[in-house]
Amino acid sequence: MRKLSIGFSSCPNDTYIFDALIHQRIEHEYEFKVYIEDVETLNQMALNHQLDVTKISIHACFYVLDQYKLLSSGGALGRGCGPLVVSKNKKRLNSGKIALPGKLTTASLLFQMAMPGDFVFVQMQFDEIIPAVTSGEVDAGVIIHESRFTYQESGLCCLMDLGQWWEDQTQCLIPLGGIVISNNVGKKDQIAIQRLIKESIQFAEKKPDAARGFILENAQEMEDQVIKSHINLYVNDFSKDLKEEGRRAVQLLYDQSRKLNLLPGSCLGKTDQLFIN
Repeated sequence: MRKLSIGFSSCPNDTYIFDALIHQRIEHEYEFKVYIEDVETLNQMALNHQLDVTKISIHACFYVLDQYKLLSSGGALGRGCGPLVVSKNKKRLNSGKIALPGKLTTASLLFQMAMPGDFVFVQMQFDEIIPAVTSGEVDAGVIIHESRFTYQESGLCCLMDLGQWWEDQTQCLIPLGGIVISNNVGKKDQIAIQRLIKESIQFAEKKPDAARGFILENAQEMEDQVIKSHINLYVNDFSKDLKEEGRRAVQLLYDQSRKLNLLPGSCLGKTDQLFIN
């Protein structure tokens, strides 16, 4: 069997997507060494080219243009699913400490686009952000994943929906994350993995209970409704195929980032080479 390393997060959308693939519920000829990590850890692993296949923030994709291809399947993008800026009150900020879920997350990039100011950024794992805001360790935080469904339970309010800001500015999908595959993997295998991830999603749609144990084993939030809402929000038709609309969203995020000087010169490249042709 062909051996590949694969990384994805513990979030319900990822475990839902990859369950059938890594547990051989669909037929294929691959053996996967699985790494389940926080998304920023996966970003850094991709930056160091440590994995053959991995979930990655679209922001981080722009740092690995020469190492990976972005697959059309397995991604997290759509409408009404962007990161939220939360704090204890509705007072708009132009300075202070802001908790971010990782330097290379798309959430970090969107915040810098939408809320320019004199901020001190504090990087932390996504599930540490709400406690940091409620304790006063930071003035506000950018939340992702399950946190968008639970922040109000901690007495916090939403200062800005960064995904909605992006949609209003661009009339475009918000491209949050995707699955990349190493250029060291042959083209035939790249295409096969892209197809198999789509099949894994389709299997999960037909037999949603099959992945339940794997999802619960890794989820930060255990309530059924939170898990269901999370999957419904982040797994959609664009998770099965980016299509032209999804590719255009990735390209626009790159173009806007370059225009605002939010990417280093090392990220200058042809993003059309990021996709499998």
